[in-house]
Amino acid sequence: MTPANYKSPDVLLLVGTHCPHCPVVLAAMADLVKAGEIGQLEVVNIEQRPDRAAALGVRSVPWIRIGGLTLTGLHSKMELQSWVNKAGSMEGMADYLVEMLETGQVSEATAFVEQEPRGLDAVIHLLGDPQQKINVKVGLGVIMEGLAGSERLQKQVPALGVLTQSPSVEVRADACHYLGLTHSDEAKSWLEKCLDDEDQEVREIARESLDMLEL
Repeated sequence: MTPANYKSPDVLLLVGTHCPHCPVVLAAMADLVKAGEIGQLEVVNIEQRPDRAAALGVRSVPWIRIGGLTLTGLHSKMELQSWVNKAGSMEGMADYLVEMLETGQVSEATAFVEQEPRGLDAVIHLLGDPQQKINVKVGLGVIMEGLAGSERLQKQVPALGVLTQSPSVEVRADACHYLGLTHSDEAKSWLEKCLDDEDQEVREIARESLDMLEL
């Protein structure tokens, strides 16, 4: 059931006159507008308004922005509806990050986290899933390393602390490492608890992070 306070996302669609996939995407978006899934649809022909494409850094069409999520290329109506329904949600942001990281778009994922206020929340959410693919985990690590010592990362100390209590050894170990990257004294109490963890690797990483915080 759709929440009473749910607001359908707005969509910006960039198309081209000679683009073979644009009519398909445009028709799907028009259907979603009529169905009330999209609040507002803005369509821009980049051949008539190249300035809009340049301002957004768009090099190919169709280009779609659903809320804060950006998609490119051909997508089915079902795919587009799925993204529309998830836009603005934690699940949507997490799925969006996974899709980018699985395809090696680490720079794009990093930029998304930097620009989206809740993007880092989605990263922490993904760090709590031990089933993530290795390329996703590596990408998440790159994002976290890039935020080392930042105020945004320091605000995530409580969330990372919760991950140190995960049933997964891998999640606990990673959480200890990332707590060290916060450069925050608040992280020490969480790490000190991990010195008594049942797993040796977790204990060692907790000690390394504590030592780093003492520098």
